[in-house]
Amino acid sequence: MGHLLEVNGLEVKFALRFGDLTAIDGISFTLDKKEKLGLVGESGAGKSVTGFAVINLISKPGFISGGSIRFEEHELNRLPEEKMRSIRGNRISMIFQDPMMTLNPVLTIGTQMIETVLAHRDASKSDARDIALEKLRKVYIPSPEKRLEQYPHELSGGMRQRIVIAIALLTNPALIIADEPTTALDVTIQAGIMELLSQLCETENMGMILITHDLAVVSQVTQRIAVMYAGRIIETGPSDYIVNCPRHPYTIGLINSLPGARKAGSRLTQIPGMMPNLTAIPPGCAFHPRCRLQEPVCKKSRPALEPVSAPEHFAACHQVDKTVDQDKLLNLLNEDNQ
Repeated sequence: MGHLLEVNGLEVKFALRFGDLTAIDGISFTLDKKEKLGLVGESGAGKSVTGFAVINLISKPGFISGGSIRFEEHELNRLPEEKMRSIRGNRISMIFQDPMMTLNPVLTIGTQMIETVLAHRDASKSDARDIALEKLRKVYIPSPEKRLEQYPHELSGGMRQRIVIAIALLTNPALIIADEPTTALDVTIQAGIMELLSQLCETENMGMILITHDLAVVSQVTQRIAVMYAGRIIETGPSDYIVNCPRHPYTIGLINSLPGARKAGSRLTQIPGMMPNLTAIPPGCAFHPRCRLQEPVCKKSRPALEPVSAPEHFAACHQVDKTVDQDKLLNLLNEDNQ
């Protein structure tokens, strides 16, 4: 049985006056039904561009320059736009970071949901309203009939995000791409939204790609994690392995920069430096200017994703043998923070 989604060697470039910039550099991953995959990394790593590439919504001057995106037997990056529109928003839905950017402020929730159903399904207005109510109940919206008559500004942030999720469910998609779906929300509400998304994957038989910079969130929700850096996947594997046995220095730095990762009262670990600009990605391993383990080979040769500690756990690092002793590596990282 094939995968729900299969991305192979995906490459995205931006055509600028002085030449093409590579934003996504040959990444590959798969996703099955009900599976939840986390794409993690700092701003500029290429996570959101990957999500937009999957639904073929890369804005000009960006374009998919290589690789393939296969979804339910369709080669998405080779489909004509008319056919792609029948899949985008229908079989694949996307949830964005800010619900107020998704919802139209001058239309009621009911109008927006009913119009979405009518755009994708052959249904009467009455049937569309029933579908809207059913999806609102699925995301635990209280008094759904009342919500249909309200405008977005009349609802709380958490309620708006649940409505955005309900809209994404209207067409019974096989895949949901959630791009930082909880960043704009309070921490207490974040957990509820993530739990809801995770539960919906099971009950609705959906796959989910969760795009986030927050490893703490993604580790609790997803089965697999792919860590991105400068347009490439630099470590990927089962979530528990990535969180408990990371093997790339960047992943180790990300995990140990979380407040809960260190003893109470100790200094937080920081990764020195910043993500490189697309115009100045270093040769060799893109992470080497920030890495305390770097050797001359790291500056010359780009490491490939290779198996490390467990089945399906891969890391792209020339110094991966040195990352087994993570306490020693953390001491090195903490020397930078003194």
